[in-house]
Amino acid sequence: MSSTESQAATPADGAVQAEPGAEAESGGDPGIDALYYRWLAGPATFDAPPDTERMVLEQVRAMTQNPAVAAELVPRVPELIPRLLRSMRDENVSTNELAGQVAEDVVLVAEVLREANSAYYRPMTPIKTLDAAIMLLGQNGLRMLLARVAFRPIIKLHEAGFARRAAPLVWNHSEKCAVAASLMAPGVTADIFESCLAGLMQDVGLIVALRLADRVCQNGRVPASSAFGVELLARSRHLSAVIATHWDFPNNVADAIAQAGEANGSSLAQALAQGDRIAKLRLLIDSGMLLEEDALVTEGLNSFQRRCLGKLANLEE
Repeated sequence: MSSTESQAATPADGAVQAEPGAEAESGGDPGIDALYYRWLAGPATFDAPPDTERMVLEQVRAMTQNPAVAAELVPRVPELIPRLLRSMRDENVSTNELAGQVAEDVVLVAEVLREANSAYYRPMTPIKTLDAAIMLLGQNGLRMLLARVAFRPIIKLHEAGFARRAAPLVWNHSEKCAVAASLMAPGVTADIFESCLAGLMQDVGLIVALRLADRVCQNGRVPASSAFGVELLARSRHLSAVIATHWDFPNNVADAIAQAGEANGSSLAQALAQGDRIAKLRLLIDSGMLLEEDALVTEGLNSFQRRCLGKLANLEE
């Protein structure tokens, strides 16, 4: 373990420590999740008494029994997502037909052109027409872009509190997780677009959980304990799964979110778990909490996953 990781993983609050490959029963890697929670919380933490931590976690657990109430704590994902699932399954849809649909929304036109000209795709010459942009992105690329656009309203929280500060950081992870999961999908025979959807949907429960934490803590801060953070992330994933079901997402997407990190999870769950890990490592490296040479990267990822880790850096360009 590198000195960087050691400093980050052993704060005074008694952070969860784990070997690079250790998996929690609830899904995810507790070592990476502990570091990710510290990155997400930043300086907005306090030494919460155990009763406060238990109250937050219990409220998150209770919300899994009442997804309709939980879903009210985040803006509804626009109906674009179900329509995408229905209308874009047709592999015979022509570029002209897709361009005609996209052209109806000026915002989408700008997003498609921006995406096609991004460092992620690296076109040889600037892409100036909608047809050319859609041709470059391909059908899956376009579907994933439209899905990201549809999910963005979830981070637009207007009230004060920790959740509002953290929401853009959570969205940064969501975008990276969606891309990484879609890149991992072919290797485990999972559907590319559904992997993207699972990556975007996985963090919805976390936004709800952070809003609940704001209600309990009422100081714009969250408990500093990394053990609390790891458990909060695990319960939030399950909350995301039940909200996905409530929003009529495909059952296999909701199941993948619930199973991510489990040894016997579906191929979609495997793609999501790998994408989640890669996305978190990218954020931790970019923040300086880990080094590219850390064992969590060099030993925890195979060569293809490390290339994906590098590719995620281009999402910011």
